Amino acid sequence: MPMTDFAHNLEAVRQRIAAAAHNAGRAPESVALLAVSKTFPAQDVRAAHAAGQRAFGENYVQESVDKIEALADLRASLEWHFIGPLQSNKTRLVAERYDWVHSVDRLKIAQRLSEQRPAGMAPLNVCLQVNVSGEATKSGVAPQEAAQVAHAIAALPNLRLRGLMSIPEPEATLDAQRAPHRQLRELFNSLRADGLTLDTLSMGMSADLEAAVLEGATIVRVGTAIFGTRDYSH
Repeated sequence: MPMTDFAHNLEAVRQRIAAAAHNAGRAPESVALLAVSKTFPAQDVRAAHAAGQRAFGENYVQESVDKIEALADLRASLEWHFIGPLQSNKTRLVAERYDWVHSVDRLKIAQRLSEQRPAGMAPLNVCLQVNVSGEATKSGVAPQEAAQVAHAIAALPNLRLRGLMSIPEPEATLDAQRAPHRQLRELFNSLRADGLTLDTLSMGMSADLEAAVLEGATIVRVGTAIFGTRDYSH
């Protein structure tokens, strides 16, 4: 994709975020855009970076490690977010390279990330993934277990628990899309009231970012609307 297309797509997404924020009575800058670059090559990330994007989200550990290394010359101005399912045997690769992990879905993963974060690096920013829709195929802690796990993660060294993340079931209408995001926001507010210093709600993607922003998202994770349709054949 030509660089001008990335600039156009990024601007279109930012306009959507700004319009949703306006409708919610929020400042557009209160919502950060995470460009989800999974399955797209390093040169696409480079082009999006040249168009002004700085934060990128990846789902697959080995693919992303190769990409991070290919873009090492941009490391000072790139922010890497891991947003996919994370297996125990892959935590070291992530702990050593990433700035954020949104998809911490159990305490064991957080403990390994904490132990494997290199001493010279800043604390790893993490979000607890919550399975708000209760789907058997989705990762994440059950909402009723979130408080116990969140407090345990917050006590770990080398991590900074920033907030909550969810991937709810797709819904067709704005009202239906807003419901699970509202549930996550209410859980977030209850954890803050319980003493946790959280500032991040990672929710909303290309199809439902407006609903997420209306319900308080601080990071929206957008891939298709920026990079185009994914090809999973490889």
